Amino acid sequence: MADLAQDIIGHARAMSGAGLGVGTSGNVSARVDGGFLITPSGVAYEDLVPDRLVTVAMDGNFEGQWVPSSEWRFHRDIYAQRPDAGAVVHCHSAHATALACLGEGLPAFHYMVAIAGGDDIRCADYATFGSQALSDAVLAGLGGRQACLMANHGHVALGRNVAQAFALAREVEALCHQYLLARQAGEPVLLSADEMKVVLEKFKSYGKQPEQD
Repeated sequence: MADLAQDIIGHARAMSGAGLGVGTSGNVSARVDGGFLITPSGVAYEDLVPDRLVTVAMDGNFEGQWVPSSEWRFHRDIYAQRPDAGAVVHCHSAHATALACLGEGLPAFHYMVAIAGGDDIRCADYATFGSQALSDAVLAGLGGRQACLMANHGHVALGRNVAQAFALAREVEALCHQYLLARQAGEPVLLSADEMKVVLEKFKSYGKQPEQD
């Protein structure tokens, strides 16, 4: 547990330098037996220590003086419905949030969109932060995907571990930046559904070395 806590803290602190947010925006969690370990609400990442992370049970209960992130519900519901998720990174990065504020997702303008598991990256419907309605919207947006944007809010990425979820969150932010730049110059050319099927098949072994899962 100590190593996992340090992993969460390290990646939470790296969010600002990686362009994934400022201040205390966003949150990071990882699955543990019976629930998940998540960053607390309103605590600056540089002030995080392992004892300030919060273990939340799958029924939503938690113990101790520290309150979990206000978005603990969609973390809980992701772990409940997605056995493939070992970690969740949620952030308010500039370009992903800008696109989400248009109520738009990412179409197949670039083959790397497939890194999230589909031929697009959806934008989940808006709902008030911290609400069950937001959790329901996020789960719908993530259907068959490892990431989604969140309307007027930010985006969320899943991974087998914290490092993988963090890397995907960075990739989604980069793709949103590229897409918005392309739209400034004109209408991006989208890849066909057939081509994205080819890409998705290739991504099943993309970047994997023999010793990796």
